[in-house]
Amino acid sequence: MERDLHSGYNDLKQLEMFVETAKKIVGSATMSLDLDMLEGAKQAVANAYEQLARVRSQKTGVDDSFISKCERELQRAEHQLNEAIH
Repeated sequence: MERDLHSGYNDLKQLEMFVETAKKIVGSATMSLDLDMLEGAKQAVANAYEQLARVRSQKTGVDDSFISKCERELQRAEHQLNEAIH
């Protein structure tokens, strides 16, 4: 019988990876201004926000300052992306 093991630490690590990935993709896309890359960057930001929402909804007593830091970094990446698109 398989058990679904769920760890707050893993969720945080995933959140960190989603945010870092989004930042890198946004950076590359905004430098190139390639439309496909910009679309990919929008999706990466959306994915990171979804992970952020999952972590917040788990209420595992995780470090709020870490989550806030991830959210600020994600907001900066999203702002950078929006500036490049408009």
